[in-house]
Amino acid sequence: MDTGTFRGLITLILIVAFIGIFAWSYSKRRKPDFDEAANLPFADDSDEQPARDKHASPEREVDSRHDRGDKNR
Repeated sequence: MDTGTFRGLITLILIVAFIGIFAWSYSKRRKPDFDEAANLPFADDSDEQPARDKHASPEREVDSRHDRGDKNR
């Protein structure tokens, strides 16, 4: 088997794989799943509270000079 035949077979395999993925993704069986996934950014998650970053808004006021060990206040 020479290089040209090998490359031709690889190209044929890749074209068949591409057509298979294309047919799978556009099949009518997959449409409801993809429609649901497309609407996920618009879903309302009002019952879940967003996670808060502990460092973004500390519960108590902290003097940053004290945290660094700076004695000159």
